[in-house]
Amino acid sequence: MAKWETKITNVQPNKIMLRGYPIDELMGQISFAQAVYLTLKGEMPNEKVGKVMDTILVASIDHGVTPPSALATLNAASTGAPVNACLASGILSINRFHGGAIEDCMGHILDGMRFIKEKNISIDEAADLVVKEAKTQNIRLAGFGHRIHSNDPRTAKIFSIVKDNGIWGKYCDMIITIESKLEENSGKKLPINVDGAIGAVLLELGFDRETANAFFIMSRIPGLLAHIIEEKSTQKPMRKIDLNEWEYTGHPERHL
Repeated sequence: MAKWETKITNVQPNKIMLRGYPIDELMGQISFAQAVYLTLKGEMPNEKVGKVMDTILVASIDHGVTPPSALATLNAASTGAPVNACLASGILSINRFHGGAIEDCMGHILDGMRFIKEKNISIDEAADLVVKEAKTQNIRLAGFGHRIHSNDPRTAKIFSIVKDNGIWGKYCDMIITIESKLEENSGKKLPINVDGAIGAVLLELGFDRETANAFFIMSRIPGLLAHIIEEKSTQKPMRKIDLNEWEYTGHPERHL
């Protein structure tokens, strides 16, 4: 029987090679974000790409106790479920409407790029067409606006770091143009949120839409784990969890 092939990791006695690099040589030399890029893309990112990867992974690390993934995790932890089951509960709630905005926004951006090519039109015209087609189809454009933030602070930081590291390109230009056309057509300002920013940057880095939710999951796991630990160590089992009754009692605002 023919052997099946893998190009990712080669494990031999006393040697583990990730994409050809001995893992022990990578340890202490590259960041986790760079290792993620290497694992998925097969090549080592430069320092600037690594910085951008790290930025988008930190951006979604946690968003409090109210998102569906946090609630699912807390409910599982309250029942006494082990850590893996609690994490699985949270991860399994990351789907089309929670976390899925990254993938959907990447689709809007790619539609705009396709319109430029197929219709031989400008980026302004293509972005306008994206907005108008969404309105015709009664589709809410993903990646714009936020239920809590009127101006998501993570978006500006992501874009600043992307520009500083030379990653800004046509996909970022497109989402900025769509944002402008969305306001022009609706009369309301719906700023790019963190999901939209991450979607544009993932396209700049050459990732497919299908990987988008995985980036959200990778980013969110540490936050979910923190909620598990807190729930199990500070709350009574099988409690009624009311999302309107939470209170923050951690550190006051502090800065690096």
